[in-house]
Amino acid sequence: MVVGVCSECGCTDITKDYARAEIVCNKCGFVLEDRIVDTGAEWRAFDSDQREKKARTGAPIKYMKPNKGLATEIDQYNHDIRGVKISAQSRAQMYRLRKWHKRASISSSMERNLAIALSELDRIASNLGLPGNIKEAAALMYRKAVEKGLIRGRLIESVVAAVLYTICRQYAIPRTLDEIAEISGINKKEIGRTYRFLKRDLGIAMPLTNPTHYVPRFASDLGLTGQVQEKAREILEDAIGKGLISGRGPTGVAAAAVYIAGVLMGERKTQKEVADIAGVTEVTIRNRYRELKDRLGLDVPA
Repeated sequence: MVVGVCSECGCTDITKDYARAEIVCNKCGFVLEDRIVDTGAEWRAFDSDQREKKARTGAPIKYMKPNKGLATEIDQYNHDIRGVKISAQSRAQMYRLRKWHKRASISSSMERNLAIALSELDRIASNLGLPGNIKEAAALMYRKAVEKGLIRGRLIESVVAAVLYTICRQYAIPRTLDEIAEISGINKKEIGRTYRFLKRDLGIAMPLTNPTHYVPRFASDLGLTGQVQEKAREILEDAIGKGLISGRGPTGVAAAAVYIAGVLMGERKTQKEVADIAGVTEVTIRNRYRELKDRLGLDVPA
């Protein structure tokens, strides 16, 4: 019997009566099922705070924690269940328990690797201003690399940096390889080599970097208005449509578009100012500027 369709009259107007624990057809009154179980909570909550306090489930899985947040923790409050401070002898015992509990929770080489790597991942991601969901995605990718044995023989720091760069590319977050190399302290070439290795062995389909993703950041750092951002996006979309960005670095093209948009909208910035914000050279700005101006037929005042 399909619950939702009355087996007597074929009507789909069905009601679940939790007070009587029955499923009833509203047309003919036939009881399709009785003694149904209410799978909802037996308590009520009127806001998020009440819901969190009354819920009896644990915290969600956190890939940023070596044990995924599922291990037992011995707190450091040193009070008993009634809130009374425990004796000095009990405090010493609890201290030893905490110490051995911590050692036992990080016993294997994989767990030690994760403890070091996830701490480094959190440091770099925090310095890059990345949100929690990006950290979680990066931690999950690092765990997959560890499970496949791709970490052996490589620096943990370089793999972490490469994973963060990969996740930023996947989520269209404008963070350059130079920025990640500077914060992580790992050579740019080493991160790039590890990134290509991970992409191949994990079968990651990496989308091309869209230069429009860098426009809001560059414009904001330069103190430019929303009109300039919109104009820069229009220039880049026109350039992408005509295939002018193929083989060019996305940051250089985005920086040149922001420079042109600033001039056109009367908010001129020097090429040096734009180059410093974008992390490229003035020569790159000039070359991309000439290409966009000539190929798109832009009338940019000198």
